[in-house]
Amino acid sequence: MANSISEAIFTLFGPSVTVADRQRVSGGDINRTYRLSLSNGERVFLKCNHPDLLGMFTAEADGLNALKATGTIGVPEPLAAGADNTEAFLIMEYLESAPRRPDCWETFGRELAMLHRAKCGPKFGFPTDNYIGSTPQQNVPSDSWVSFFRDRRLILQMKLAWNLLDDRTRRNLTHIAARLDSLLPEPSFPSLIHGDLWSGNSLCGPDGKAWILDPATYVAHFEADLAMTELFGAFPARFYQSYNEINPIDRAYPDRRDLYNLYHLLNHLNLFGLPYLAEVKALAERYA
Repeated sequence: MANSISEAIFTLFGPSVTVADRQRVSGGDINRTYRLSLSNGERVFLKCNHPDLLGMFTAEADGLNALKATGTIGVPEPLAAGADNTEAFLIMEYLESAPRRPDCWETFGRELAMLHRAKCGPKFGFPTDNYIGSTPQQNVPSDSWVSFFRDRRLILQMKLAWNLLDDRTRRNLTHIAARLDSLLPEPSFPSLIHGDLWSGNSLCGPDGKAWILDPATYVAHFEADLAMTELFGAFPARFYQSYNEINPIDRAYPDRRDLYNLYHLLNHLNLFGLPYLAEVKALAERYA
């Protein structure tokens, strides 16, 4: 933890190193993102937001560290977090993209499958709460995946969205939550998942392979991660084929995929508004 960006750079690189240049770069809809060029020639990645949101960055660092500890897939290293009177920040490893390897998608599929099969805690959830986008995400551990997904995912988003919904959609969502154990299975093993894995949260790293970033990490059914990869345009077929070689995908998964994504669509409705309402209503009607 640091009280300023300059203090963090001092701690990380020594007293002779300063920020030589701060260049704005693209990095999502929630935070301001920059490439910092340092006086020693190194670069780091900086995310900033309101000082009250320091917890969002410390939670992101916890998630990145948990994913990185599995040794299965490329994850940028979080270096320092902190806040001053004007902004909270997270400093991370800067990823210089290399040309994409010819087998990039196949490798991505296999590495994600290995992440999902890596040993993790027996309970569903995470040691600390975190965020999905800028929405708080509760991770109180549970022995049951279905109960966790109902109580810590769907119901919380439903409550946030309640005033945006019509009576029929409210009834449908309430009915889905009440019978969720007939719609979702308990997995045969728990998986540490990224939690927000769409194409915008992966990039080609310095080794030409896919790296994952901006996680909402927790222990879950791995199908929840796969479902998110298909929400805003699926990855290429060879990604899923390679994934399936390491971690077989159940034939009934396509029937459940959009139910997992109902959580994300509700969150997008709560974050970004009415453009997502029609999709929420349609899925609520389908699964009720």
